[in-house]
Amino acid sequence: MKNIASKSAGSFDYIIAGGGTAGCVLANRLSADPAVSVLLLEAGGRDNWMWIHIPVGYLYCIGNPRTDWCYRTRAEPGLNGRSILYARGKVLGGCSSINAMLYLRGQARDYDEWAQLTGDRGWAWDNVLPIFRKSEDSWRGANDSHGNSGEWRVEQQRLSWKILDAFAEAAVEAGIPRVDDFNCGDNAGVSRFEVNQRTGVRWNATKAFLKPASRRPNLTVLTGCLVKKLRLDGRACTGVEFYRGNAEWHAEAKAETVLSAGAIGSPQILQLSGIGPGALLQQHGIGVVHDLPGVGANLQDHLQLRMAFKVKNVKTLNTMVHSLWGKTGMALEYALRRTGPLSMAPSQLGAFTRSDPSRASANIEYHVQPLSLDKFGDPLHRFDAFTASVANLRPASRGHVRITSSDPRAHPEIAPNYLSTEDDRRVAIDGLRLTRRIVLESKALAGYRPEEFLPGPQYQSEEQLAAAAGNIGTTIFHPVGTCKMGLDTDAASVVTPGLRVRGIQRLRVVDASIMPTITSGNTNSPTIMIAERGANLIKGR
Repeated sequence: MKNIASKSAGSFDYIIAGGGTAGCVLANRLSADPAVSVLLLEAGGRDNWMWIHIPVGYLYCIGNPRTDWCYRTRAEPGLNGRSILYARGKVLGGCSSINAMLYLRGQARDYDEWAQLTGDRGWAWDNVLPIFRKSEDSWRGANDSHGNSGEWRVEQQRLSWKILDAFAEAAVEAGIPRVDDFNCGDNAGVSRFEVNQRTGVRWNATKAFLKPASRRPNLTVLTGCLVKKLRLDGRACTGVEFYRGNAEWHAEAKAETVLSAGAIGSPQILQLSGIGPGALLQQHGIGVVHDLPGVGANLQDHLQLRMAFKVKNVKTLNTMVHSLWGKTGMALEYALRRTGPLSMAPSQLGAFTRSDPSRASANIEYHVQPLSLDKFGDPLHRFDAFTASVANLRPASRGHVRITSSDPRAHPEIAPNYLSTEDDRRVAIDGLRLTRRIVLESKALAGYRPEEFLPGPQYQSEEQLAAAAGNIGTTIFHPVGTCKMGLDTDAASVVTPGLRVRGIQRLRVVDASIMPTITSGNTNSPTIMIAERGANLIKGR
């Protein structure tokens, strides 16, 4: 890259690098004080594309460079050498603009474990629950578990499927109880997912948090800005350097710079800035400012095993989308009522349970869908079928994110290291077997004559099922942990419990990368909680 003088974007009290879920929350909360100035930088564009807002539009947003970074993993040994799409939102609102819209907090034990690992009771369930309630605007109204005066809208889904109702009955037959609410601290059971929508339209972090603050004169939002690196004066962060179009820019942060670029972007920016594993930085010609080996390590993700079953005597989305009348009917229903398949989240029915009785709490999650396809981006099959994906909620495998170049435009190496431990392989085998028991041995589904075709009935032994898991496993898009918080004695931790980058002044990380362990469910709403608490910590509360 040419060494040319950069333009100044000005001086601000706070600079937030990343306009995704966490960045939108932080921009709102920090700019609420009119005495401070805030700059929010987003590499993507505005969230003004139709398919961001129509819920089923995730099919057009994921894998599309207009809204997605379009990362790919390395060839994963645990996936039998496959490299898979690793979607991350590249647009205002970040992943909340392209994700599954499912409102899930995880389990109380997740946050109590964080408190233990960090020595900070502020991260314990009893202390983060009021933060979840503060942000929430739930259809349930206000009670001990939920709030209804926040910005983060939570509603029931606006459609139903007979095949999913039958799966729920089958889960009950298998010993998984019906529950009304997945978000009270113990999510064990089967129920429909609640979604971040408002009357059938996606409700992303931009609508919830950024737009209400957008007219504040002390908040500046710039899109199309790719962070090049942090500006450092010794071991103090003084701002950022970034590309906007073909020009290089810089901005000064008088108080703090906050990285909210997510579990891939935040460690990449740190490494590009000379903060990270020293040998890796030197390999790419980057001067080592602070040898911090945990930057980019500890990558965790939920691997989903997508089992699919052909069915008879019931309609699924597969045949509806291949029918002109079906597509016309869906479009009219959504246009007139904001209901029906165009309003649906990728998964409508969920279940949390134990893969075996020895587990202390629910350790697997089901996402059940009235559709099937070979892989994301492929067309739906032309026969009626449904998918039951089972994911290990607490993977023992740990991966990494590492820069591949000193050029910030080069994608980093993403290595989730799926199924690399014996326990993860054990949970995968048990999950596949439990799914078969629910689907193939239940009375509730018998009338639909389910027939497994992914991975297929030929996989029976433990060795065969482990291979099948590698064939059908794919990300559920929940990467976390690559800038984990921890105790001062934890040499692998990147940030303190107060989210300050260790060894660097005036710099924090506030996003899903700070999770020391992954939450037991979808990760978007926990990221909002992290940003809420992060804003309080920044403001000294």
